[in-house]
Amino acid sequence: MIKQILGKLPRKPSKSSHNDSNNVNDGVLNTHSSLNLFSVPNSVNSSKPTSGSSKPSSNGTLAPHSLSMNKSNQGKKSTPVEAQVGPVLALGVYEALPSFRDVSGSEKQSLFIRKLNMCCVVFDFIDVAKNLKEKDVKRQTLLELVDYVTSVTSKFNEVAMQAITKMVTANLFRTLPSPNHDNKASEMYDAEEEEPTMEPAWPHLQIVYEFLLRFVASPETDAKLAKRYIDHSFVLRLLELFDSEDQRERDYLKTILHRIYGKFMVHRPFIRKAINYIFYRFIFETEKHNGIAEFLEILGTIINGFALPLKDEHKLFLVRALIPLHKPKCVSMYHQQLSYCITQFVEKDAKLADTVIRGLLKYWPITNSSKEVMFLGELEEVLEATQGPEFQRCMVPLFRQIGRCLNSSHFQK
Repeated sequence: MIKQILGKLPRKPSKSSHNDSNNVNDGVLNTHSSLNLFSVPNSVNSSKPTSGSSKPSSNGTLAPHSLSMNKSNQGKKSTPVEAQVGPVLALGVYEALPSFRDVSGSEKQSLFIRKLNMCCVVFDFIDVAKNLKEKDVKRQTLLELVDYVTSVTSKFNEVAMQAITKMVTANLFRTLPSPNHDNKASEMYDAEEEEPTMEPAWPHLQIVYEFLLRFVASPETDAKLAKRYIDHSFVLRLLELFDSEDQRERDYLKTILHRIYGKFMVHRPFIRKAINYIFYRFIFETEKHNGIAEFLEILGTIINGFALPLKDEHKLFLVRALIPLHKPKCVSMYHQQLSYCITQFVEKDAKLADTVIRGLLKYWPITNSSKEVMFLGELEEVLEATQGPEFQRCMVPLFRQIGRCLNSSHFQK
């Protein structure tokens, strides 16, 4: 009798069935969050769905019923969003968003953020045939973003700036490919003769650089607010990209860094010190860097704007960084820009002529005739800006060196 009564009572659900129910619910939550996949830039390489991943329904969304687990997956945690991005992208979720002209004015900023998040996805450009449709969608979206930043008539708010720097960071800041000379003996390397490595992702990178340039230059970008996102860390990573072998990339970086220097006054001392450090490492350690000429072009305009009298910081920069830049063997790669910077200092303060001339004599080449010709040309420009008292201080060692050059058999000297 007791067994019959107990048999009619409802049974308590087992622990295993309770766990299965929880796993399915977690899977539904993860499915909805995976729709916002464009905030995860580096998880798009996988092309085959993993077991247990969702399949698309007929309307293009993820079907909840496909989240039911097979026996082998019962009790396991649901797949994280990052792991789902690759399969979801391969199944065609990466599609173009509406155009800005197709939405109302109140919806444009929200669409702007969505497009920025969408462009955080980074594709593999080494494999030319991979993700062709998605790459074209992203390129068109980037072009729309450039047009939007150019034509916008309202200030960028903090949410927009955060999304902008996130997109730029995802696309631009990367590990540069190994230089051509890494596996060669240093004495065998000639930067002028080596073919530079061209960036395969340039069709997209160029638009991202153009977007960043227009954002920095836009009157709708408030420097006081933007400095929270274009901060020291952002600037440092931008400076690292100057070592790119692609001349097109360095040209964009040069223009963008110059605009940042002009707009963000609070960053100016930091930018100068960071460039100084790059120079020191180049002069005294590696003697290998692709962006020295571009840095000197930027510094040439900065030096031209120095107020008088010159600060001690600027004079130390001349003595500790600019003059020692005559030392590396590859000085011909950037000598024209270096000579301009040196001459700017002498024209700003004629008393520096003695320091500059003695610095040139210190690093004067002994066996390299073509390098000597460059030094003589720079010396001529410096002497034109030199006044009598400074010339008298250095004329003895100067004429000794000129005398040695006159005795040379090289016809250009």
